[in-house]
Amino acid sequence: MTGSRLVVSAPGAVLSQRALNRALLERQLLLQRVPRPAAETIEHLVGLQAQVPKVPYVALWTRLDGFHHHELADLLARRQAVRLPLMRATIHLVTARDCLALRPVMQSALKRCFNTQSPFGRRLAGVDLGAVLAVGKELIEEQPRTRADLGPLLAAQWPDRDPEALAMAISYLLPVVQVTPRGIWGQSGQAAWTTIEHWLGEPLETELPAEEAILRYLAAFGPATVGDMRVWSGLTGVREIFDRLRPRLRSFRDEQGRELFDLPQAPRPDPETPAPPRFLPEYDNVVLSHDDRSRIIIHQGWPTLFAGNDGMVGSLLVDGFVTAAWMLTRERDDAVLHVHPLRRLTPDEEAGISTEAEDLISFVAADSTRRDIMFAPPL
Repeated sequence: MTGSRLVVSAPGAVLSQRALNRALLERQLLLQRVPRPAAETIEHLVGLQAQVPKVPYVALWTRLDGFHHHELADLLARRQAVRLPLMRATIHLVTARDCLALRPVMQSALKRCFNTQSPFGRRLAGVDLGAVLAVGKELIEEQPRTRADLGPLLAAQWPDRDPEALAMAISYLLPVVQVTPRGIWGQSGQAAWTTIEHWLGEPLETELPAEEAILRYLAAFGPATVGDMRVWSGLTGVREIFDRLRPRLRSFRDEQGRELFDLPQAPRPDPETPAPPRFLPEYDNVVLSHDDRSRIIIHQGWPTLFAGNDGMVGSLLVDGFVTAAWMLTRERDDAVLHVHPLRRLTPDEEAGISTEAEDLISFVAADSTRRDIMFAPPL
């Protein structure tokens, strides 16, 4: 909990864009760094986007006071945290406990994504997928295998089918994780897969209801609409679940009149609470987890900003909103952090960003001997 002043809003009250912004930042630990263990934080945030292995490290650094690489690296090495396809069928980092609980909840969304939102399901029309998954399970429990490994092995039994689609069926439809050393800071490894139960040595849970996932989403991302939850999770039938939960929730409206739901005791800070500059990694969930992202993205140029570079790119929050992109470049022992603003920055804003940028370079490029920060003209 930060030192920001909280505002109690009446049921049905209209929450402004800034009110939603500050509520989101508070719950995402972006108003003030907190001294909290990494595992507890990962569970509070209901996982971290993790397609790029380094991204979760920056996501935790920007939220936690005193976070060091080894804390997350140790969780992964000890199998207390894992990376797997989860919300929106994208790779997320979650604790082992959440992996066992959340993966069954997301099965229907992953299956639908494979069958209707990707080309792979169509390529396997008419195939006995149960048989494919049974063979794939044996193969990846025998030893962790990449999709490139799996494709030819599966195609040996289904020679008239696309090897890539067969391999993708395993990573979409089976409960699987990517194994270490991939994901451990300072190490590298191919994206190799095995089953969750084989890696963690425990069975998947079957009792966690979708209602619990919604309550946890609201705690980390609320107040939110039904559509926001649907975008975050990829689940269907969300409105019916909200209707069942309505007696346990508070209801608000946004400035467009849409109904927002929230936990009764969740923090809703004063909209004028100061928000310091914060560097977000590429694909941070805070900018991806709402149908209407205007509570944090107000500049039209944001979706076209660069991506890639081994995760050393991302967005920059100024006064709580995405206001710039950043990219770290390395050349020998030099590290340069490039800031690309979406609007003109004030001298005070540049000064605050520079201080935060120096700390970011120290975190992601600790081995560099020469460090610099460069501000580009507004995009």
